[in-house]
Amino acid sequence: MAALRFPQQGMPAEVVLEDLQAMKSGDSDWKNGRVFSLVFNAGEEVKQFAEKAFSVYMNENGLSPFAFPSLLKMETEVVATMLDLLGGGSEAAGNMTTGGTESLMTVVKAARDYARDKYPGIKQPELVMPLSAHPAICKAAHYLDIKTVIIPTDKHSVVDLEAYRRAINENTILMIGSAPSYPHGIVDPIEELGRIALEKNIWFHVDACVGGMVLPFVKMAGYAIPLFDLSVPGVWSISADIHKYGYTPKGASVVLYRNIELRKHQIYVYADWPGGVYATPSIAGSRSGGPVAASWAIIRYLGLDGYTKLAGLAMKASLELQKGVNGIPGLYVIGRPPATVFAISSDSLNVYALGDRMKTMRWYIDSQQMPPSLHMTVMPEHAKILQPFLADLRTAAEEVAKLKQEDITGEAALYGMIGTLPDRGMAKDFATQYLNELYQVRR
Repeated sequence: MAALRFPQQGMPAEVVLEDLQAMKSGDSDWKNGRVFSLVFNAGEEVKQFAEKAFSVYMNENGLSPFAFPSLLKMETEVVATMLDLLGGGSEAAGNMTTGGTESLMTVVKAARDYARDKYPGIKQPELVMPLSAHPAICKAAHYLDIKTVIIPTDKHSVVDLEAYRRAINENTILMIGSAPSYPHGIVDPIEELGRIALEKNIWFHVDACVGGMVLPFVKMAGYAIPLFDLSVPGVWSISADIHKYGYTPKGASVVLYRNIELRKHQIYVYADWPGGVYATPSIAGSRSGGPVAASWAIIRYLGLDGYTKLAGLAMKASLELQKGVNGIPGLYVIGRPPATVFAISSDSLNVYALGDRMKTMRWYIDSQQMPPSLHMTVMPEHAKILQPFLADLRTAAEEVAKLKQEDITGEAALYGMIGTLPDRGMAKDFATQYLNELYQVRR
């Protein structure tokens, strides 16, 4: 890494803050709706309220419920309201985490430890998940030495239920479904998977990290949403990110369990440390109180009516965008996404080149693979930019249609190459090396 000396002396506050603002000049413009991922935007009023609530507890540490009982009170109340939203019964329980990845890591750990207690004969545990499920589950399985069994999806991103059923064996400790899947916005058949879980008596987790704070409100706004939460027989746990469609500062998520007996398996305790008994309900030790306080505050600030209004705006924008995409020659929306997440694909155009061209127009859209596509997470603020976005997308599609293969360079060529490598080990090695080199000081 390039040398960068630790500052010899402090700098004036205004200079440092000016530098911070200047550094943002090259970043994507999410405030004006030109980003379709990463940052969830419900408008300036909601943003400012969340920032104020966060700042009240910015320095408090959620590691100790004894030093900061107010944080314990807020966390348990956030969990209780999320249980009410997501079908939890009187025996249900849960905790907050710092994000979807930690929620998934926590529940995979809980399922593994549950299986160790109940089925000690299992020496090589396995989990089963659709191809479209979030890779944070694979990350958790990798860390916890659990084999992942990936079930294929069809061209509409719908999982093969019979293949799913056949993949379950005596080593299976966990089933996964998504509501919705992040890449294409498809809600897996949770009721059908729940029946399989009941039949096999296997822990079934629903990853609703992207959908948990929007699907219920989309339904309240009058749209048809399939059942997906803890009210579904067979579902043992569910995760939902509040910092997505809940519009809180990152990172705030919850992992919720059907009962407290399941929840106890997520807890880690080490009782033989000179510093005292070390016990944490989730993966993180120290946790900023900011996301907890912001979640507690904004849930009360918006309430069911506020969230339903925002979900209705996002849903209307999503439907108009999907209609517009399907009206552009060469482009289509993958499958039948029921809510505010979808993907743009093409059988005739290079969608990676399309994404690159949109970036030159100051629109940031993530590239995806299997199949090549562009990701769209639609938020209320996107209602303001529908026509400019669709006009630019049509122009970009017309320009990309005229390109020859040798004209495609840069990020589009790179991503296309990685996505088509037949040896996925090579793709993994390439991405590892790229990321290893990316995080270095650049002058």
